[in-house]
Amino acid sequence: MAALPVYRWRLAPDGYATYRQLRARGLRPGGQGVAAQMERPRRRRGPLVAYLYRIDRAKPVRPMTPAKWAALAKANAARRTCPECRRDAGYVIPPSLGMCVTCAFPTCSVPVKEG
Repeated sequence: MAALPVYRWRLAPDGYATYRQLRARGLRPGGQGVAAQMERPRRRRGPLVAYLYRIDRAKPVRPMTPAKWAALAKANAARRTCPECRRDAGYVIPPSLGMCVTCAFPTCSVPVKEG
């Protein structure tokens, strides 16, 4: 089994890119494996590792279909809906609370000004 080439941080040769760099160019790895890695040394822990992919083997990002947009909207709506009062909180419900702030802290509710 061949080992991956390892480059120092920011010293990878042209033709390689990280996943985020591929996405910024509108590309995806497209089934190819990791071609190389970059390592950034740290003092008290193991090195930071970034995996590199070949740009010439990357494929274009698949476009979002209407079904994917609908599924994404439904998932985001579910993250905003409080399981206790079943209302849209207007923000993503914190997983630490598991419900909207109004349901989690009913005695601490701020009075709403009218008029």
